[in-house]
Amino acid sequence: MKEHLFLQGRHLDLRAVEPEDLDFMYDVENDPDCWNVSDLTAPYSRFALRQYIESTQCDVYADRQLRLMAVERATGLVVGTVDISDFSPRHARGEVGILIHHGHRRQGYAREALELLCDYAFRFLSFHQLVARIPSDHEASLHLFRSCGFVECGLLKEWWHMGNTFKDVVLMQRLAHQK
Repeated sequence: MKEHLFLQGRHLDLRAVEPEDLDFMYDVENDPDCWNVSDLTAPYSRFALRQYIESTQCDVYADRQLRLMAVERATGLVVGTVDISDFSPRHARGEVGILIHHGHRRQGYAREALELLCDYAFRFLSFHQLVARIPSDHEASLHLFRSCGFVECGLLKEWWHMGNTFKDVVLMQRLAHQK
């Protein structure tokens, strides 16, 4: 019987952040399109990102968060990131974030990365649940999370300030025993 390999998919692998990821992280963290779904109010410096890379233990229990790089198996190219943030060991839960770089979207990478992350969180880390917050008008992300077993469990009215307006956010949740 073949051993189950976590974080290895058909087209992608998820791996820890490496020093060589600095340029990729600098590009995505400083993309204003991504700022709307974060609390970031100023760009990250290379220095700050280098410090993060050097200080992270890549252990969700030590760091209370986890960032994994989504790497295309065939080429070794980093195509995105997946994160667990707001980790609560007491309640065995965390919040999921995912970003696939512009040039690599609509190729199934987001779904594969999210499936790998869920498998790792539930089967290896023994999480009880994962949650995600998604703008209510972001149909592609809502579809992605639904397709990976997340269900809508709430609506946060006017939660994120995006552009010149406040947008509602759908709260989605997946329990370990679902899907």
